[in-house]
Amino acid sequence: MLTKKHFGDADRSFGDSAGLFGTLGVEAAQQLAMAAGDIALVIDDTGQIVDVSVSEQEFPEFTDWAGDNWLDTVTIESRAKVMEMLAAARKGETHRWRQVNHPTTDGDVPVRYTIVSLGDGLHIALGRDLRDVARTQQRLLQVQQALERDYMHMRQLEARYRILFERSGEAVLIVEADTHRIREANPAACRLAGARGGTLHGKKLGGLFDSATRDSLTTQLGSALGTDAAAPIPVKLSRGGRKAMVAATGFSQSRRQYLLLVITPADEQVAKDDHSLSDIIETMPDAFVIADGDMRVLRANSAFVEMVDAASEEQLGGRSLTRFLGRPGIDLDLIAGQMEKDGVARNVTSVVRNLSGSAEEPVEISAVATGDDKQGNARHFGFVIRPIGRRLREVAGAGEDLPRSVEELTDLVGRMPLKDIVRESTDLIERLCIEAALLYTSDNRASAAEILGLSRQSLYSKLNRYGLGKQGEETR
Repeated sequence: MLTKKHFGDADRSFGDSAGLFGTLGVEAAQQLAMAAGDIALVIDDTGQIVDVSVSEQEFPEFTDWAGDNWLDTVTIESRAKVMEMLAAARKGETHRWRQVNHPTTDGDVPVRYTIVSLGDGLHIALGRDLRDVARTQQRLLQVQQALERDYMHMRQLEARYRILFERSGEAVLIVEADTHRIREANPAACRLAGARGGTLHGKKLGGLFDSATRDSLTTQLGSALGTDAAAPIPVKLSRGGRKAMVAATGFSQSRRQYLLLVITPADEQVAKDDHSLSDIIETMPDAFVIADGDMRVLRANSAFVEMVDAASEEQLGGRSLTRFLGRPGIDLDLIAGQMEKDGVARNVTSVVRNLSGSAEEPVEISAVATGDDKQGNARHFGFVIRPIGRRLREVAGAGEDLPRSVEELTDLVGRMPLKDIVRESTDLIERLCIEAALLYTSDNRASAAEILGLSRQSLYSKLNRYGLGKQGEETR
């Protein structure tokens, strides 16, 4: 940028101007004018261009300006500057450098001019090309804008992470790796240490922990600097003797190493684990119920609520499980007996009734008991209930409507009246005899009907009933 020291004032003239320039020849004057600027315009008092000295390679559109008015070669915004320079030249004043723009097919060309009087109403306007300067200024502006954007982005990130650091419920410390002095501590860390906010800065980390665990903590901090896989370690806090877990991670900043410590009290860790376990139980596909010692519902997941057609878990709270599970007076007593003997009950076949008692679904029940009444601990029971209706329907679809053995028949005791069990037994014996007859006759239906003492039509009917073959089919 030009200042007043660049102006052509008299106090900056040569000591012997006449001796130096009095004998200046034409060729020397021309070289001096060309060296003083990239463009040299000889103009009269009205601004008419008498002659032009310019590089055709750098300014191809400026070479034919002779005969034009200088005002016509500049942009509208620059005309006022040209008129000011011409007025000052007519008065014999030395005008300061002014930037004007010349319109071209490739855009405006910025040129900085000053006017020197030649006498007899003629003046020479010396111009310096500012395109390189403009490009440099543009690059500097772009760099500055990029830096400002990056700075603003960093400020925003810092603000977000600062809020996260301050609002975090976990105790977080930033510690110098070499001195183990605390650089930053969030409010949760201050509360955990029993200190006022902001008072931990600059203190030694070891003061927060019991002396018995300081050595192991120091070893852990050293390991954290060399690996990202350092496991959390248990420690004891000096204030109140609370147990906690410390996880450390190393990082570098401004050529120094630091440690990020996250301290989680043991009781809070248990609460987090319980919360995660509760989420798993709530979303598991099998029904899950927790009952007290009197078999009353304390907790039920969504699968059980849906299974019994209830509106919500609260609707089931305090209700007896005997209303929903098993054959009255049988299944729950059997399950309780197994748990009393073995501590668990596995895969007990039973049924679940809905809240209104209008429908039931076959299920398998596994259960476990906790606590001990003899020791005064509250007794609780946990039930996992898995529907098996689909499995039974698939077996029925494969032609397995009837029990296949005596053991399966005995499983029906308590689930249906004795007359129904007898009917099931008769059907089982009849089907087994038909299967034996077909095997004996190599699947000859006519011979099988004969040895069974049945008509063909009667045999075909029974085959269809038991799913042993299509009616009317015959091998021979």
